[in-house]
Order: sequence, then C-alpha cells, then structure tokens
Amino acid sequence: MRFELRTSNEQLHSTLTSSAVENGELPDPAHWAVADVVNYFKATGFEEQATAFQDQEIDGKSLLLMTRNDVLTGLSIKLGPALKIYEYHVKPLQTQHLKSNAS
Repeated sequence: MRFELRTSNEQLHSTLTSSAVENGELPDPAHWAVADVVNYFKATGFEEQATAFQDQEIDGKSLLLMTRNDVLTGLSIKLGPALKIYEYHVKPLQTQHLKSNAS
C-alpha cells in the first residue's frame, strides 16, 4: 500500500498495491500493516514522526485503538505534531472505521 499527497487540492489520494480505494475513501485502517501506517503519516507530512509509529510497531488495528493520551505521550513526539496527528488523522480514521462497520 502506498500513499501520495497531492498538494493541488490538499487532499490525500492513495495508490494502492493490495486493494482499491472505495468511494474516494482510504481502505479500512484495520487492515493496515505497520508499513502502511508509517507510509500514511509520511504522505500526510509527518515524515519525521512516522518513525515513532514504526518504532512502536503500530499497525492499523493498534492505530484504531489509540487514545489522545497514547499519541501525546506514548509515541515520544513533540506536542504540536502529536496534537495534529491525533485530531486530523487518528480521530478521523477511527470515525471512518466506525461508520463503515456500523452499516
């Protein structure tokens, strides 16, 4: 799975090797490997912080279980990027996962 960030419209688009994007959304993060999580954060502009997810072996299932506190303190990354990662990425991915599995 490889993600690319297209800056023309500031939206995340993905080029996947294992599955297709459905309805313009990312595939369910529950199926992501550690490398997919790392690639996602690199593609969204958090290249330096992505290594923390690698070091802690955070796969998609683990990512979906993370709390705000886990991201702020458990990954040993600076507060500013940690807040952005949680609010703009982890929380929305969790919401997307819950919505897609509720139907």
